Amino acid sequence: MSEPESPQNKPCIVELEAGREYWWCACGRSKIQPFCDGSHKGTGIEPLRFVEDQGGKRGLCCCKRTATPPYCDGSHKT
Repeated sequence: MSEPESPQNKPCIVELEAGREYWWCACGRSKIQPFCDGSHKGTGIEPLRFVEDQGGKRGLCCCKRTATPPYCDGSHKT
């Protein structure tokens, strides 16, 4: 399995819709961060499916080191 890439060291702030399914990029290779575009193929890293519970503006992890995927936990600061 490859190590994930870190496309940026800050969260991606995105508008999410409550109850909607999303696929969070866990490999860091997607061109449409923080969402999956299929670039993980062959890396051994799979995207994370999640259904947004709150909706509204949310900070999704873009450093790929969060302990609470897909949401940013501030790991990019360390």
